[in-house]
Parts: sequence; structure tokens; C-alpha cells
Amino acid sequence: MAAVVEAEKCTGCKTCEETCPNGSITVPDKTAVVNQDDCIDCNACVDACPEKCISIP
Repeated sequence: MAAVVEAEKCTGCKTCEETCPNGSITVPDKTAVVNQDDCIDCNACVDACPEKCISIP
């Protein structure tokens, strides 16, 4: 399963976007968005997120 963002907790800091090894996360409008087809479930964004609003179910 791909990473999931709790939008109400996301501050749009872009840490996840910068950390994602294959560019499957973008922050277009102050909330992270995961491209579900490109996410490789590596956990890099989960570990990097300072708000702890990203998880991999």
C-alpha cells in the first residue's frame, strides 16, 4: 500500500517531498499529496515527517 497523508495535520513543510527517493510526493497547495501509483512503500516520508501525519497502512 502507498503512503497516506492526514491532510488536516499536514503543514506543507515539504520535508516529505524532499525526502522521497522517487518523487512520488508533491506539496502543491500546502498539503502533501502522494502519487499512489509511484509510491514504493519505503517509509522515508514516514520517518522524515515532523508532524507525523504520514503513514503506510
